Amino acid sequence: MDESDYLEHDGLGLARLVAAGEVTAGELLDAARHRARAVDPGINAICTWLDDHADERAGGTLTGPFAGVPFLLKDLHQHLAGQPTADGCRALVGRRADATSTVVQRWLDAGLVVFGKTNTPEFGAKGITEPAAFGPTRNPWDRDRTPGGSSGGSAAAVAAGIVPVAAASDGGGSIRIPAACTGLVGLKPGRGLVPFGPQDSEPLDGLATHGVVSRSVRDTAAMLDAVIGADAMSAYASAAPDRSLLGQLDEAPGPLRIGYTTHCALRDQPHPEAVLAVERAAQLLTELGHRVEEVAPPHDDRQLGRDFLTIWFVHQAIEVDQVARETGAGDDGFELDTRMMAALGRSFSAIELQEAQERRRDYVAALGALHAEYDLLLTPTLGEPPIRIGALDTPPALRAVTAALLRTRTAGLLRRTGIVDQVVERNLAWVPYTQLANITGRPAINLPLHRTAEGLPMGVQFVGRLRSEGLLLRLARQLEDAAPWDRCWQVPSAV
Repeated sequence: MDESDYLEHDGLGLARLVAAGEVTAGELLDAARHRARAVDPGINAICTWLDDHADERAGGTLTGPFAGVPFLLKDLHQHLAGQPTADGCRALVGRRADATSTVVQRWLDAGLVVFGKTNTPEFGAKGITEPAAFGPTRNPWDRDRTPGGSSGGSAAAVAAGIVPVAAASDGGGSIRIPAACTGLVGLKPGRGLVPFGPQDSEPLDGLATHGVVSRSVRDTAAMLDAVIGADAMSAYASAAPDRSLLGQLDEAPGPLRIGYTTHCALRDQPHPEAVLAVERAAQLLTELGHRVEEVAPPHDDRQLGRDFLTIWFVHQAIEVDQVARETGAGDDGFELDTRMMAALGRSFSAIELQEAQERRRDYVAALGALHAEYDLLLTPTLGEPPIRIGALDTPPALRAVTAALLRTRTAGLLRRTGIVDQVVERNLAWVPYTQLANITGRPAINLPLHRTAEGLPMGVQFVGRLRSEGLLLRLARQLEDAAPWDRCWQVPSAV
């Protein structure tokens, strides 16, 4: 199979070629590796190669909707027994998984051929992908810019044509942000639909979920069909769709009521490109017969940002302490920013953490009130175009102060300096729209409906009610048909 044939098809299209005997799984694997060797040195999407495992899989008997299709896992909580799994952390480089994650086993059962793992920030803790352990991943559309995070490696790999679909996960926007940065489809399923066993039950108190980034809506639908459903470690069994998501794609979503907003308390003014992305989407939706109206933001996103980071910092502290116990790693095993987040997490009281958790009820109520009038909420996915590599590096002066406070175990003093609000501003102001869906547990999807004047992708986000994955995908399919983004997915030749 030559490269042009390989790049022409999405995942289901490649699987159909295998099923028809037109190509073998081994030939698809060769094509994926050839593409990776050509483009990955420029973008650094793949951090671990699993060649022996992939060769064995491709040479065996494969069944399922994606039988024979090359695939990449994200190097974060997506374990393959006996294979490296580092979570973007220097202290964990060389660690091997002792069991296969339920979601990974379901991808294997779908027939996928895993040949590598993709880069992620340390513990998935940032909306960029620049870990010290493996170096920064770069956006195929502009290698000076980020592909987002924390699924930045997967998004870069799909956007660069290495694979048509790749594994991802989302604890605060980590599927939707990189999908928006690289021109892909990225669906965050609702809370509890996709299991985290056997290693975890509900990471981040239910904020996080597995998923994929892909070029086509049908690949996203079929991938979700393949992995949903509770396992023995699930906290509860969320109600699954009553029929195949892929099977209902061609049904019209019906005339929908859609409320849109671009306003955000974390920015003085919405970025013009973010506004333009939503305005153009609203116009297209109106042309398709939907009722689209501007609405006020349903929640206080500044307070939500504080609450989100309170939960996040506490979990960073737990994760760092656990890894340190298991590996014996000292401070040099972790990035300074991670250690700072962990120290801030330790500084919160149990009451402060619980107050942040309790306010989730307020955000659920606010979004529920909006959904009583509107089927979907439309926002930008990004607050601004993909930022430059290094833009979120901690300033040298703050790094020096932080290092000193960590050495003297007085890092809790950082809170008195207002650093939490500074972190909210610096890290969330460019991606302020995605955390609402995680806090409330609602499904949300990025669609690649906009590009800047410079050709950089910028998506728009739709947030739905509980159990609206099918509706989101049907609308996505309608928009994909009306404004096909697959015509421009392929990266420029500069890669």
